[in-house]
Amino acid sequence: MYRREIRIEFNHCDPAGIVFFPRYFEMLNSQVENFFRDVLDYPFERMMFGDGHAVPTVHFEIDFRHPSKLGELVRFELAIRRLGRTSVDLNHVARGPNGTLRLEALQRLVWIGHDKRSTPWPEPLRLRLAAHMEEKP
Repeated sequence: MYRREIRIEFNHCDPAGIVFFPRYFEMLNSQVENFFRDVLDYPFERMMFGDGHAVPTVHFEIDFRHPSKLGELVRFELAIRRLGRTSVDLNHVARGPNGTLRLEALQRLVWIGHDKRSTPWPEPLRLRLAAHMEEKP
């Protein structure tokens, strides 16, 4: 599981001082981008501008469980739920202070080739993704 903490800043909040929900999508995208950089050793700038590939989101489900407030440190967790031939499903969980559940989400990314169509994961990247699959119960 990949973990990263994000401090809730003023730019994330609505006038009530809680996270404005679209900002969570930005935080989750940042989590994915950093996972590719830190864990898969495949930063987006290399993927997109060097190699001409992409991993767009094609599906998202999200449940907001509890509001996050200005100044709080929120821990985001990412785990690979399923690895398909051309796609990957990611589980996201965010927890605030004392482990309070803030959100749960499922995100599907698709590997896009040079022709801008979904294509099978390159084998080296597929192996790195598979190494980070969630444990099966």
